[in-house]
Amino acid sequence: MNLIRRSISLDPLTDARLRELAAERGQDEAAVLAEAVALLDSVVDIGNPDIAEDRRRFEDFKRTREAIPLRDVKAWVESWGTENELPRPKPQRIG
Repeated sequence: MNLIRRSISLDPLTDARLRELAAERGQDEAAVLAEAVALLDSVVDIGNPDIAEDRRRFEDFKRTREAIPLRDVKAWVESWGTENELPRPKPQRIG
């Protein structure tokens, strides 16, 4: 595989997390970044967003006032692969 050298600037927390992820996976930072880009590309269609789906979900939220707080999603994701993996968070009534 041909590699292209790039220089990027990261804030200290992101840099620390990148190094931590690489160490946990036994990979170098470039491999972790490549996986992150591939994952983002697989779940976010930047070129053709589904506005209708976004509107439908927003209307559902306005009707039910149910959502999953970001802190709950973050805690769930951070627990993946640990001995204390959390169950998938459930929507709850918000304000």
